[in-house]
Amino acid sequence: MQKVFTNIKELYIIADSQTHKLQGKAMQSPICIKNGYLRVEGSKVKEYGSMQELEVNEFEEVINVSGKIIFPTFCDSHTHIVYARTRENEFVDRIKGLTYQEIAAKGGGILNSAIHLQQTSEKTLYEEAFSRLQSMIQKGTGAVEIKSGYGLSVESELKMLRVIARLKEAVDIPVKATFLGAHAIPLEYKNNRNKYIELIVNEMLPNIAAEKLADYIDVFCDEGFFTVDETDTILSAGAKYGLKPKIHANELANSGGIQIGVKHKAISVDHLEHTGDAELECLLHSNTVATLLPSTAFFLRINYPNARAMIEKNLCVALATDFNPGSSPSGNMSFVMSLACIQMRMLPEEALTACTLNGAHAIELSAQGYGKLATNSTANFVITRPCSGLACIPYHFGDNLIEQVWIQGRKI
Repeated sequence: MQKVFTNIKELYIIADSQTHKLQGKAMQSPICIKNGYLRVEGSKVKEYGSMQELEVNEFEEVINVSGKIIFPTFCDSHTHIVYARTRENEFVDRIKGLTYQEIAAKGGGILNSAIHLQQTSEKTLYEEAFSRLQSMIQKGTGAVEIKSGYGLSVESELKMLRVIARLKEAVDIPVKATFLGAHAIPLEYKNNRNKYIELIVNEMLPNIAAEKLADYIDVFCDEGFFTVDETDTILSAGAKYGLKPKIHANELANSGGIQIGVKHKAISVDHLEHTGDAELECLLHSNTVATLLPSTAFFLRINYPNARAMIEKNLCVALATDFNPGSSPSGNMSFVMSLACIQMRMLPEEALTACTLNGAHAIELSAQGYGKLATNSTANFVITRPCSGLACIPYHFGDNLIEQVWIQGRKI
């Protein structure tokens, strides 16, 4: 039976079936129908339009959503939700004044997570990650990317990626897997960085490729982590196995990560708290998505990315949570929208576009009908509580205005 949602206060289609991203000022004008309807058949959007055009037949279930907004589910294109333990102690260290780099230098941060993950069973990792993912879906996320990177050994990186593979099979939303063995240098390789990079290239990558465990490869190209030359070596090795880059860049310093990402035709470069004219110009002449992670800047109390300059430069900007135990322990995309508007001066329409269509594009899903509600797109959408308009979502930053989540045409 078809379902038709009627009297929708604002129906955000975002883009037509042929449009896979919006960039620059176009992000301000996603397709929106006032007083609209949405017809769903099975797992797909059948059609949409204004209420004046609607003709209901006797075989349809009519669902009246008067006063409410419908928009596509969020596409969270940067997460680290497979981890073994939270890091509240480091949270307190930061309150006391320690920096991210100082915590890492004394064995905290990523290396702390790696120790605990290596000691945790695959079963436990899966159960905890599955619970996190379910919570994200209930908050409106309908597609997600998940990284490894807390293993930092052949066995543990493979363990993480196998957990992600199980998650792909367990949920009804798309899950993309990213290999992030180059997340940090393990302590045992502190004085021999090249040996760890050789381990990534010569042992991790061949095993990952043999089991087909990853869609992408990532490197933390930043001050105190991996250099541009090391990133170049690792991304080149990943390309031999068909892994496309999605890299961490310019979170802690103007590191050259954006330029090396663009050189390797990265699908996205993520973080970008430190950018200048040269970085923006480099991105402008590429197809690489600028993915911003404002909840990380919020949690670490560092500078926010310059979203306005990127949009004015006509870049494709996406937003994601960076959900991880150390610098962004939240998978709440509505809060990401709030931070984008409040701290980065993105308009609500720009933030929604960045969280949906452009987020889907950053994990190569927008061409498959995710991040929008065009005809024949996957019927993944949220219905809000009654509200005055889209700005209510970022405005009410402490509340959850999402009333219902529909995945593949089914209410969850």
